[in-house]
Amino acid sequence: KKQCDLVTLFFMEFFYIMLSKIIAVANQKGGVGKTTTAVNLSASLAIAEAKVLLVDFDPQGNASSGLGFTSDKIDGNIYNALIQNVPIETFIFQTEVEGFDIVPSTVDLSAAEVELINEISREMKLKKILERVKDKYDFIIIDCPPSLSLLTINALTAAESVLIPMQCEYYALEGLTKLLDTISRIREHLNPSLYIIGILLTMFDQRNNLSKEVLKQVTSHFPREAFNSIIPRAVALSEAPSYSKPIILYQAKSKGSDCYVDLAKEILERVNQ
Repeated sequence: KKQCDLVTLFFMEFFYIMLSKIIAVANQKGGVGKTTTAVNLSASLAIAEAKVLLVDFDPQGNASSGLGFTSDKIDGNIYNALIQNVPIETFIFQTEVEGFDIVPSTVDLSAAEVELINEISREMKLKKILERVKDKYDFIIIDCPPSLSLLTINALTAAESVLIPMQCEYYALEGLTKLLDTISRIREHLNPSLYIIGILLTMFDQRNNLSKEVLKQVTSHFPREAFNSIIPRAVALSEAPSYSKPIILYQAKSKGSDCYVDLAKEILERVNQ
C-alpha cells in the first residue's frame, strides 16, 4: 500500500508540473485589449478552479490598478524583483477571485529597460524569477508592455506560449506580421520551445463590415491559431476596471463575461492537447 501511495503521489506531482503553463499576452500595438484579456482570462481560469498568477509586466500598471492594486496600496512590485533581486513571493497579492493572484507593476518598471542594459543574460531575468513560483500555479499569465522592448523580450523568453490579442481594424494584420517576426527571432535565439497558443480577435462589432473582413482574413490566414472565442465591444468590459473588478465579478451575466469564460475553456482544451 505504501508503494502504491508513493506511485500515486509521483504521478500527481508530475501532472501538476505538466499542467503549469506560462502564457505571455503580447502585442506591440496599444489599445488592442491586451490588459483586458490578461485580467479577464486570468479570472475566468481561476473560476474554472485553476490556480493563476497574473504578472503585470507593463510599466503603465493598468492590470494592477484595474484590480485595485495601485502604488499607494502596495509596498513593492515586479520592478523590485527584477532589478533588486527581492524574492517575487514578496509581491504576490491575492485578488477578490479565489485562486487568482497578481504580481503588480508601477511606473517604476519603466526604468528597468535602462538598468538591465549592462546585466549578463538580461533577456533571462524574468524567466529566472518565475522559476521560484511556476510550480505553484497551473497558469502564469504575463501582461506585456505595448512595445517590442527588452521587457517584452524577457516575457517571451520566460513564456511557454504567446496569446496575441488583435483588434478588428485595418492595420491589425500589418502589426501581427511584425510580432510574428519577433516571436520567430525569440525562438531562434532565446526560447526554441515558444509557440503561439492562439490569436484572439477583440473589439469585434457585428454591425461593422471592417470587423467582419478582419475576422475573415485572420481565420483564412491563421485557421489553427485563431480562437473561436471573439471578444465584442462592450461597455461593461470598459467599466469593470474602474470598479477594480474583472468582468466576471462586475457583470457576470454579460456578453463580455461569457466570451472570456469561453476563451478560458478554449485555453484549457489547447493546453490539454
